[in-house]
Amino acid sequence: MADIQVYKRTPAEQSLAQRRAKQSMRGQVMMFSLMIFLTLISFSMVVAHEQGVAGFSKYFIVPILMLFAAVQVGLQLYYFMHMSEKGHGIPQMFMFTGALLGFLIPLTFATIVWW
Repeated sequence: MADIQVYKRTPAEQSLAQRRAKQSMRGQVMMFSLMIFLTLISFSMVVAHEQGVAGFSKYFIVPILMLFAAVQVGLQLYYFMHMSEKGHGIPQMFMFTGALLGFLIPLTFATIVWW
């Protein structure tokens, strides 16, 4: 059987770990609040368009909604998937490469078909 080793932290290490945990949780809560705020703005814009408020045409709302969605996806990957922590360089590289290829390949085929 494997031996279990218990490592006892010094008070300074424990204090540092607690401060880092608090800072990390504060960042998580702030990002969650920002995403809720962006979602509320998105729903408000759609409701304003449906109610016929001047200045909220679909040509204005759709690009803004796509921008908000892209920002939220980026924030969720970076904060909630723990990509902001150390040691996630290789997964980040694969994810960003996949996103780049996922954007460029349809763009390439659309360009080939249209021209």
